[in-house]
Amino acid sequence: MDSPFQYGKLAMGATFVNRVHEKQILKNNLYSGINTMLISPRRWGKSSLVKEAMHELMAEHHDVKVCFLDVFTIRSEAEFYQTFAQAVIKATSNNWETWITHTKEFLKALSPKITIGTDPMTDFSIGFEIHQIKENEHELLNLPEKIAVAKGIKIIVCIDEFQNLAGLKDYEHLEGKMRSTWQHHQHVSYCLYGSKRHMMIEIFNSSSKPFYRFGQIMFLEKIDKQEWVSFIVSAFKYTGKNITEELAGIIVEKVSSHSWYVQQLSHFVWSITKETVTLEIIDKAFQQIVDTNLPLYVAECEALSISQLNILIAIANNEQTLTGAKVMTKYKLGTPQNVTKNKVILQQKDILDNTPQGFLFLDPVFEYWFKKEYIK
Repeated sequence: MDSPFQYGKLAMGATFVNRVHEKQILKNNLYSGINTMLISPRRWGKSSLVKEAMHELMAEHHDVKVCFLDVFTIRSEAEFYQTFAQAVIKATSNNWETWITHTKEFLKALSPKITIGTDPMTDFSIGFEIHQIKENEHELLNLPEKIAVAKGIKIIVCIDEFQNLAGLKDYEHLEGKMRSTWQHHQHVSYCLYGSKRHMMIEIFNSSSKPFYRFGQIMFLEKIDKQEWVSFIVSAFKYTGKNITEELAGIIVEKVSSHSWYVQQLSHFVWSITKETVTLEIIDKAFQQIVDTNLPLYVAECEALSISQLNILIAIANNEQTLTGAKVMTKYKLGTPQNVTKNKVILQQKDILDNTPQGFLFLDPVFEYWFKKEYIK
C-alpha cells in the first residue's frame, strides 16, 4: 500500500492537512481582486496551500483560470517574460491548438516563435527576440488582462519564490514595470509568495519599493498540533495500522510542527510499523531522518565562517543578547558590526529566523543535530 504521507512534492488532496482558514482567505481575496503576498519559511506548505486553494476556487467558480509560475530557476529578465507569457497562455485554454491561436492573437506585436514537440501538451514553448521583449514589456505584462477581458473570465496569477526575481541584473527595472502594469488590472489578481522572509518583506513592506501596498500580506503560521495529530491517527487507521494520539503528538513535537518533517517522520514511522506504533519506532525513524540529512547539515556548517558558527552555538545555548560584551567575548563573535552582519547572512541562508521571541533555528532537525554536534 502507498504511504498516506507526502513530502518532497506538493501535498494535495488526502495528503493536504487542514488550513481551512488560510484557504478561505486566499480564495476570498483573489476572487475579489485583492492581490495577496504569502510569506513563510521553506517547506512550511505554502505552495501546497496555494495549489489546493486555487483548485478549490476553480471548482467553485467556472469563470476562474489560474496560472502557476515557479521562478526559482529564472536567471534573466528575458527568461521571466518568456516563462510568464507561456504560463499565461497555457493556463487559459485546454489544448495546444488554442495555445497557438492565442499566442498569435494576443502577442502578434512580438512575432513569437512557437515550438511544438512530439507531445504538444508538454513540449510547447514560446520564444521572443531580446529586442522584441524590450520594446513590448507592457504588452507582455498586460497579457493576462487582455485575455481575461477577451474571454470574459477572471485570471489569477500565482508566482512561487517571487523573491528570486530580486536577484536578477535588471530587477529594479522589471519591478517597476510589473507594478505599473499590474496595478491597473481589473480582471486579474496576483498571488506572490516566497520563502525568503526578509527579502519578501523588503519587497512588499518598504515604502520606497514599487510593490509597497500592492495588496494584503499574509504570514503563514505552523499547522496546529491537534490538526496534525488527527491527520496522523486517521492516516494510520485508513491504512490498517494503529497509532495513539499521544504518540502522534510526539511525532509533531519532535519536529516542532514543521510541515515537511511531520510528513517525513510520519512516513518513516509508517514504513517501519507492521501493526502498532511504539515510542521506540518513532525514535528509530527520527534517527533515520537525521542520518538521511547528515551530509546536508555538514555541508551547510562547512560553508559558514567560524564567527557565524559561533553565533549558532550562542543561540543554541539560548543566548539572545548577542551584542552584549560578555556574550561576544565568551563565544568569540567579534565586534557588534560583525555580529549584525553575520545575523543577516544566517537569515539569508535560511538557517535563522528573527522572531518576536528572538532568533530561532528554522530547521528543527538541523537544530537537533547541531546541538548534539556542537554543544558540549
